[in-house]
Amino acid sequence: MKVLLFGATGMIGQGVLRECLLDPQVAQVLSVGRRPTGQTHPKLREILHGDLQDYSAIEGELSGLDACCFCLGVTSAGLSEEAYQRITLDATLAAATPLARLNPQMAFCYISGAGADSTERGRVMWARVKGRTENALLRLPFKAVYLFRPGAIRPLHGITSRTKLYRILYALLNPLFPLLKRIAPDSFTTTEQLGRAMLHAARDGAPKTVLETADINRL
Repeated sequence: MKVLLFGATGMIGQGVLRECLLDPQVAQVLSVGRRPTGQTHPKLREILHGDLQDYSAIEGELSGLDACCFCLGVTSAGLSEEAYQRITLDATLAAATPLARLNPQMAFCYISGAGADSTERGRVMWARVKGRTENALLRLPFKAVYLFRPGAIRPLHGITSRTKLYRILYALLNPLFPLLKRIAPDSFTTTEQLGRAMLHAARDGAPKTVLETADINRL
C-alpha cells in the first residue's frame, strides 16, 4: 500500500508516520508538507510544498496512491470563521479535489474532531467548519472517505505537540492517563491507536464513515 501523508510534523501526523513506517503492508509513504519530518527511512519520500491552497505544481507526484491520511489542522483560537475556514476547509479541499481525480480508488482518511457539526448550523464555530469540511469530502468521488473524530489524544513514543499549551497540558495529564484509561477507556485515544486505526480503515475499510474515539480504539 502506498500512503500519502499530510501534516507529518504535527502530533497526530507524527503518530501516523510512525505506524506507516512500522507496518509491513505499507510499501511507501509520501509526506507532503511545508517542513521536513527530520526522519530518514527507506519507505519515506518527502515533498516540501509551501502553498497549502494550490498543489498544481506537484500534481505529477500525486498519482498511483492507495490512501491519504490528512492530518493538517490548527486550533480555532483567535481566528475568525473566515480565517479558520480558509485553513481548514479550503486547504483540505485544495489537496483532496485533485487527489480524487488522480486516484479514484483512494481511501481518504481525515482528522476532524470530537463534536464536529455535520449540520453546519450549530453555535460553535470550529464545529461548523469541521462539519462543513467533512460534508465536502463526502461529496468527492473517492473509493471511501473516513472521518476521524478523536477527543483527547495521548502522545506516545516521544511524540510531542508543536503547540506549547498542549505540551504543558499533556505533561500535567500524563500521570493520570492510566487511571483515566480504567475509568473511561473510550474518553481518549493515543497517537499509536489513531495511527493504526487510520491505516486499518484505509487498507481494510471500517464499519462506519464517522469514527468517534470508541470506534478508533476498536479498530
